Amino acid sequence: METSHGQRIGIILYPGFQALGLSVATVFEFANIATGEPTYEVTLLSENGGPVPTSSGYGVDSQAFDEKRFDTLIVLGDNVAAPVSARVIDYLREAGPHTRRMSAVCTGAFVLAEAGLLDGRRATTHWFHARALQQAYPNVKMEEDRIFIVDGPIWTSAGASAGVDLALAMVESDLGAQTARAIARNLVVYHRRAGGQSQFSVMLDLEPKSDRIQTALVYAKQNLKSELSVEELAGAAHLSPRHFSRVFQAETGQSPAKAIERLRVESARLMIEGGRHAIDVVAQDSGFGDPERMRRAFIRAFGHPPRTVQRIQGL
Repeated sequence: METSHGQRIGIILYPGFQALGLSVATVFEFANIATGEPTYEVTLLSENGGPVPTSSGYGVDSQAFDEKRFDTLIVLGDNVAAPVSARVIDYLREAGPHTRRMSAVCTGAFVLAEAGLLDGRRATTHWFHARALQQAYPNVKMEEDRIFIVDGPIWTSAGASAGVDLALAMVESDLGAQTARAIARNLVVYHRRAGGQSQFSVMLDLEPKSDRIQTALVYAKQNLKSELSVEELAGAAHLSPRHFSRVFQAETGQSPAKAIERLRVESARLMIEGGRHAIDVVAQDSGFGDPERMRRAFIRAFGHPPRTVQRIQGL
């Protein structure tokens, strides 16, 4: 929806919303800087206008709902997926047919679901609340382990920081990948996590305590095609193999071999979900060497082989 002021973006607030979600507005702000013109006009909206308290207690000013139409509406989330007022739901239902993109960050997906806008559509939300949303709204095709999902005019994202990925994807759709990359660089964020990327990370889950073990894991992730023996990893950590194995187990709760397999499985899964590589290429690039070895690792990790991931993705 073009106007003399560019595309109108409406960000919907309600009492107790998580202020981190407002980071989506910064993406559109930097898009205007990148293009040198007011490509996006961002408006903060609420039921009654005026200050809206965040989950931290301070207020953020907003404009009241009116007849103004928007190209994109974004519902922010909160910390507990609390119900919103009937007026917010009615506003979304009324706006739906006239809005090019309806979207939600984090638990804002509950608001879209309550408005009936997610019925029959794929959607995601913060992993902690995903099962609750699925139980409350069984007509939603919930995919809980995704950064963001686009299903037609409906865009949903995971927890609050994933709203930046969602907004970057919108800018990329509108203005192209080069502009989105420039914005990501200015914001010092990765351009951009793919929508299908897992909300979870093996690197975060292992939580090494020392810099040396962290260094070894980073080395491993950057060299998955290598053999990654204990001796090689110990060398990266500047420790003897025996000491490295003992410290690694103590800090991560896993053996080096098990951790490396998890890193390889994570890498392979992301490649498969990207949909651009054959299974044998994925096996080589992720360090498994052959598809059968990768298949066994997938079954240990997920209970099903790589081709099941392909079928789920419709590849």
